[in-house]
Amino acid sequence: IMVPDLLLCLSFAYAAALKPTCLSAQFRKPGDYILGGLFPFGMDAGNLTARSEPTLVVCERLFAEGLIWALGMKFAIDQINNSTSLLPGVTLGYDISDTCSEPLVALQPSLLFLTQNGTTGIGVLCNYTDYQPRVTAVIGPHSSDLCLVTAKLFSSFSIPQVSYGASSERLSNTESFPSFYRTVPSDKSLVEAMVLLLNKFGWNWVASIGSDDEYGRGAQGLFVSIAGNHSICVAFEGLIPTDLADPKAQNQLEDTIKIINKTKVNIIVLFAFKQPAQALLENSIRMGLSEKVWIGTEAWLLSDIPASISNIQSIGTVLGFIMKAGTVPGFQKYVADLFTSVQQDEFCQESRESNGLVNPDALGAHCKQCDRVSLDGVSSVLSHSPIQPVYAAVYSVAFALHRALGCARPACPRAPVRPWQLLHFMNTFPFEVNGQRFRFDQSHSINTGYELIFWSWKNSTLTYQPVGDYGDSLYVNKSQIQFHTTDQKEPTSECFRHCEPGQFRQIKGSQLCCYDCTDCPENTFWSAKSSCTRCPQHQWAPGRSTRCHDRSHRYLFWNEPLTIALLLLTSLTASLTCGAAGLFYKNLHTPLVQVSGGKRSLFALFALLLLSLSCGLYVGKPSNNLCAIQQMVYALCLNGCFSTFFVKSLEIALVTEFPRCSPTFLRWVTQRRAWLVVALCLLTQGLFCFFYLRLGPDYSVSDYASLPTEVLLVCHTHSWFAFALMHGYNGCLALVCLLCTFMVQTAGKTYNIARGITFAALSYFVIWIFFIAFFATLKTVLRAVTQIGTVLTTSLGILGTYYIPKCYIILFMPDLNTVDYFQNSIKEEPERDPQ
Repeated sequence: IMVPDLLLCLSFAYAAALKPTCLSAQFRKPGDYILGGLFPFGMDAGNLTARSEPTLVVCERLFAEGLIWALGMKFAIDQINNSTSLLPGVTLGYDISDTCSEPLVALQPSLLFLTQNGTTGIGVLCNYTDYQPRVTAVIGPHSSDLCLVTAKLFSSFSIPQVSYGASSERLSNTESFPSFYRTVPSDKSLVEAMVLLLNKFGWNWVASIGSDDEYGRGAQGLFVSIAGNHSICVAFEGLIPTDLADPKAQNQLEDTIKIINKTKVNIIVLFAFKQPAQALLENSIRMGLSEKVWIGTEAWLLSDIPASISNIQSIGTVLGFIMKAGTVPGFQKYVADLFTSVQQDEFCQESRESNGLVNPDALGAHCKQCDRVSLDGVSSVLSHSPIQPVYAAVYSVAFALHRALGCARPACPRAPVRPWQLLHFMNTFPFEVNGQRFRFDQSHSINTGYELIFWSWKNSTLTYQPVGDYGDSLYVNKSQIQFHTTDQKEPTSECFRHCEPGQFRQIKGSQLCCYDCTDCPENTFWSAKSSCTRCPQHQWAPGRSTRCHDRSHRYLFWNEPLTIALLLLTSLTASLTCGAAGLFYKNLHTPLVQVSGGKRSLFALFALLLLSLSCGLYVGKPSNNLCAIQQMVYALCLNGCFSTFFVKSLEIALVTEFPRCSPTFLRWVTQRRAWLVVALCLLTQGLFCFFYLRLGPDYSVSDYASLPTEVLLVCHTHSWFAFALMHGYNGCLALVCLLCTFMVQTAGKTYNIARGITFAALSYFVIWIFFIAFFATLKTVLRAVTQIGTVLTTSLGILGTYYIPKCYIILFMPDLNTVDYFQNSIKEEPERDPQ
């Protein structure tokens, strides 16, 4: 029972397929704004050289992919017309014409698109700013050959033209083609991906073949140029004919294959459309060309024609890049429903009436062959033909028109829009397609990246297996590629040994492919130009390096062992200072503390405490403010200590050396008036600090020369004069203290207070002699260590020579802390607090 039913269904299907449809009437539609379409519905325009009159050129065969692309444009426009967010209240129309993949054929509808709206004539004007052509924008054509012809034409009228397949790098010239756009990457991106693939497998001896057309010649020229910059030698560059009916075509193909055999390359890069590619592969199989690795492009890689060649598996391994293109939801159902509708008389009648409204006086049916095609006849093409570039091209124009009209809900104003007004919005703003955002780059292209596929054969069935991709970088899953070799590993194809990473080619003789490998020296890296390039100042590289590394900042870090040790020593110094101050405060009114200066000793110890704590200023990342503060804090704190010594030294000198003058001047260096001298010393030092700031304080600099792999951040002395002025003042105070005290003698077993000041001044001078020597010569992080060491040794020197001996007497020899023991020492009356 089932068999008769099945036969009946098949008979109806066959009858339906034989009945002409009205699919050819679906490529025109009226609207508020018309988009022109240039699509290759047909192939084989015949012998155009025999054409003696400018008659209409008719294609002889249907090109199914061109039909599917045209339906993609129709689908996108129908979808936009039904949208409530994009161009609401405005209807897009379309006028889609056949190019027959011939520039001569493509010119006729192109000229029609340029005619003044409502007429069939092109106005000849000096200024086309207010000119309103028949179409607002043009979608297509597909091939670079056609676009190079039409793009000049449309650019002269500033009509946006968006191609969905032209990839020639020549079209990236926006000066020559200012209104040309494309929703596919240029051939340059494809070639760069191929070169990276060759480098990935270490193939540097290859043959390059291109079809003798704009696509093949342009892509091959780019490949040879870029491959040469990546240490790849092209053993043979060949062109194969596109006019296979030419009697010389067969000889050219055979000569190409013979040369490939002689070069003994194992890798062939093929830039060609499917018909030339098919002819080359068929002749390779017939002439017994050994198995190779063929690297192809989308132009022939996904076509059923080369894949259907008899014994095609014997050519070897086929790899290639195809453009990443997302799916267009609902398109296949749309096409299926359309093929059902075009068989209905009522639908066809409405379509023909609508068709006549667009341009009743112009060209006839754009695709007469389409009326005889069935859904089954295009199903295989429909399943794998990339539609998104066409779809995105339509949406790019729609979004530009939406912005040019200033659309706002609920409807767009139906204002006249000149085609040139869309260019600004296409250049500037992104557009969205199925949730994905796109933007034309500076060359008016959209680079979506590529997918690397592998021809995988299982039981004589071909599948296109993804094995990698190329976006910002190339990724290849080598484990999924089964090469034609015995062990299924990649074959070798090289005429020279690859240089190791970090080596560059040093050419030997006149042959580009013959060279020695030489290591790149230090602070240079191997660049893409096969040479060693010096690293920028802020980077470094070891010998034989492939890249430069950023220099790390070097200064005295808080967590390094040396810093921790210095901070522990700082803590010890601060603790000793605090201990001495506490002890002096507790015994403030004892003879020893009074002889030592009384409350001024507490002030000096406080200054020493601040001096030792200032060590923290030298740790961490230097800054301009920090560098300026370091020297001033050191000078002021040390001055606070030396000013008290200065007062005491003057007192000693007056008593011992100038006893006649002492009654007159002694009151100025004792008791409360001594504080005026201390304040005057600090004020003078403050004035020198101000001069230091005005003349030029220390500032942070980056030293790239001292360390090989790091940038040293140090404080640089701007003015040595200001530096010497500020610190020299403290040196002068210390010198006066030394001169006033070093000759003082005491009789018997009495305490000599002057000796502590003498040794404190001497320790300061000894420390500074070493400090200046190190500070002026060191260019490493030890410079900060030297400054910390100077601060700590100065503090410990003063503590050890002046204060700690007195603390020892207070703690362990309290019996000496009497008036008798200090009776011949310089002793002032205790300071009394005001009542």
